[in-house]
Amino acid sequence: MDAVMTDREQSLSLWGLWWNAILLLRPAFSRLRTFMWFATAVAGLTVRVELLGVTSIVRALNLRPGLYTKLLDHFHSSGIKLDRLTALWSQAVLALFPNPVRVNGRLVLVGDGIKIPKRGKKMPGVKLLHQQSESNTKPEYIMGHSLQAVGLLVHAAGSFFSVPLAARIHEGLVWSNRDKRTLLDKMLVLLDLLAVNTPFYFVVDAYYAAGKMVNGLLRQGNHLVTRVKSNAVAYAPAPPRKGRNKRGRPRIYGKKIKLKSLLGDPGSMQQLASPVYGERNVMLRYRVRDLLWRPAGRLVRFVAVIHPTRGACILLSTDTTLSAADIIRLYGLRFKIECSFKQAVRQIGSFAYHFWMKDMTPLRHRNGNQHLHRKSADYRSHVKRKIHAYHAFIHAGIVAQGLLQYLAVVAPQRVWTSFGSWLRTIRPGIPPSEFVVANALRQTLPDFLLVPSKTDSLAKFITERQDTADMRMFKLAS
Repeated sequence: MDAVMTDREQSLSLWGLWWNAILLLRPAFSRLRTFMWFATAVAGLTVRVELLGVTSIVRALNLRPGLYTKLLDHFHSSGIKLDRLTALWSQAVLALFPNPVRVNGRLVLVGDGIKIPKRGKKMPGVKLLHQQSESNTKPEYIMGHSLQAVGLLVHAAGSFFSVPLAARIHEGLVWSNRDKRTLLDKMLVLLDLLAVNTPFYFVVDAYYAAGKMVNGLLRQGNHLVTRVKSNAVAYAPAPPRKGRNKRGRPRIYGKKIKLKSLLGDPGSMQQLASPVYGERNVMLRYRVRDLLWRPAGRLVRFVAVIHPTRGACILLSTDTTLSAADIIRLYGLRFKIECSFKQAVRQIGSFAYHFWMKDMTPLRHRNGNQHLHRKSADYRSHVKRKIHAYHAFIHAGIVAQGLLQYLAVVAPQRVWTSFGSWLRTIRPGIPPSEFVVANALRQTLPDFLLVPSKTDSLAKFITERQDTADMRMFKLAS
C-alpha cells in the first residue's frame, strides 16, 4: 500500500505521524503559542542541514529573519515546564514505540555521561573537563559542559535503538557550599524525573558501580546491571555459628574474595554461545558467583566473562535471578547509548547551542566549578534562566531524534519511498537511520507546508512566519 501512495500523500503521512506524536507533549507548556514555537524548533532541528544553532533553524524553515530573537526568547521562556516535559516525553516514548526491550517483564534503560566542548567565556556551567578515552581524536582536557543522559532500549526490526529520554548538565555550578550531591545522586534524580512507573533494569558502565546507585534503584524496585573494576573485592556469606548463646552480633561477611580470581582457570569455566548483539559463532567462557558486595551491603550476582578477542571483564547484577546470558546480553547493548550520542552530536546537533549570558563574570581558561552561593539573587536567577535555555534546547534535540527513530520503526517503507536520494548499501531488516528519515522529512516538507489544510495547525503556524520574499527552497522542491 505504501508503495502506491502519491508524493502528496507520503508527505502528509510522514509529517502527520510526526505531528500526532509531538502533540502528546502539549500539557508541558503553559500556552499554546509556546508549544507551537517548540514544535517549530523541533521541526527545524529535524530538517536542517547545518549545525549552527538557532540560525540554522531559521534558514531550514525559511523563517523571517526578525523571528530569530523570537526563537531565542522561546528557549528562555518560563512557559516551558522542563520537568513536566521530561515526564511526558518518557510516557510518549513508551506509548509510541511498539517493542521496547523487556527482560523478565522489566524495561531496559541505559545511562552514561557525555562531555560537550564549549569555549564561551560567558556560558554558565562551562569548566575544565577530563576525557577518559582511548580515541586519539579527543584531547585529554577540554573546556565544556558535562551532562548525564538516559535512554530506553527498543527493538527495531532486526536491530535496536537507544531512544533518548533526558539529559541534564550536572557539573560546573555550585549553588550552595552545603550541597554534597555527587553525579550518582544527580543521576538518580534524573531517573525520578522520567516518572517511569514500570520496573526496569538500568545498564551503565563501571563508574556507576556504587552502593549509592544500587540502594537508590532498589528503593524504587529497579535493578542495576553494570561492570566492576578488576581490583574489586566481594565476600562469601559468613558461615553459620557453631553452638548457641554466642555473644555479639552474628558475622555477615565471610571469606574475602578478589573478583579477579573468578577469571582464573578458564578451563573450568562454563561455555556459552555469545548473546552479544551482532556476534555470530563466538563462544564465551563465564563463571557465576552470588557474593556479598560491601558497597551495597547485600548479595549481588557477579559474572566473570572471557571473550576470545575482546578480553575479560566482570559484570554485576543486583537481580540474583537474572541469568548469566541475560546479564551479558544487556551489558552488550549498553553501547547503543554511545550510538545515540553520535547521532545527537553529528546529525541532530542537540548540543549545538550558543546562548551567552551578557552580565556574567567572564571565565578564565581552565576554570573549575563556578560557586554561586555568594552571588546576588539577580545574578543567580540569570544563571538559572540560561541553564534552563540550554536544557530546553537539548530537550528539543532529544524530541527531534526520538521522533526520527519513531518514524524509522513504524513507517520504514514510507521513509524509503520519500527518501529521494541514493545510498550505496540498504540492509534488509535494518530500519532507516536518523539521517535517512531526516532526509525524507526534508524532501516532503514543502508539500506539508504548501498544501492547504484546516487541520495542519503547525503548517499554518510556520507558513505565516516564513519569508515570502524568498521561497526558492520550496519552489525547487515542489
